[in-house]
Amino acid sequence: MDILSILGIILALGSIVVGQHLEGGHLSSILQLTAFIIVAGGTLGAVMLQFPMPVFMKALKSISMVFVNPHVDSKGLIAQLVELSNLSRKQGLLALEGKIKTLEDPLLKKGLQMVVDGTEPPKIREILEVEVEMFEEEFANAGKVFDGFGGYAPTVGIIGAVLGLIHVMENLADPSKLGGGIAVAFVATVYGVGLANLFFLPMGGKIKMKVKELVTARAMTIEGLVSLAQGENPRMIEEKLSGYLPESERSVPE
Repeated sequence: MDILSILGIILALGSIVVGQHLEGGHLSSILQLTAFIIVAGGTLGAVMLQFPMPVFMKALKSISMVFVNPHVDSKGLIAQLVELSNLSRKQGLLALEGKIKTLEDPLLKKGLQMVVDGTEPPKIREILEVEVEMFEEEFANAGKVFDGFGGYAPTVGIIGAVLGLIHVMENLADPSKLGGGIAVAFVATVYGVGLANLFFLPMGGKIKMKVKELVTARAMTIEGLVSLAQGENPRMIEEKLSGYLPESERSVPE
């Protein structure tokens, strides 16, 4: 669970509510259904118009990444690749075939099968890098969906404000209807700017950062498989792959 995301949402909303209260305002004054419908519906419609269905649905599925940290056991992956390298040096590449069925990572399983089949290391790298590039591109497009939400929401909020002012101008002769129109005008702007800068843009940014972590793990997997196919020393493979780890996780030489 990504506690920082949850705390961020609580702090963002809490600051607005507390600030409104300290100014003597009421929560009901910023809860305007009409303004919300204009901003939420208009923004959603614009984003749906911009992106194709697969990209849009992928973005919705990626929301879970904002609140759940991806499971990336980089040290365990390095240990697994080193173990495979040791087995290969002792018993040959064909000894790795029995290990393929025990692997859970699809990329590692596919790459190891190519190693066992005797595929040239450059070809292994080429094939697997295409998969990783497509994976990264898929999530990059999902992040762009949230950038789209963040870009359209303030503009739609301005549209809501203009609509509210039009309503005010149409009812200048009836003072009882002026308050509602003015409220919609200002609250729509608050909704548009608030949703964009407190939710949509930060969510897109966090998804992109977490995808980079997953891509780094896949790049490490490819490097390990290529090194394995080249018959490099297990110790050298471990040293090379350790370079992908954050500095805080690297073992310090004694």
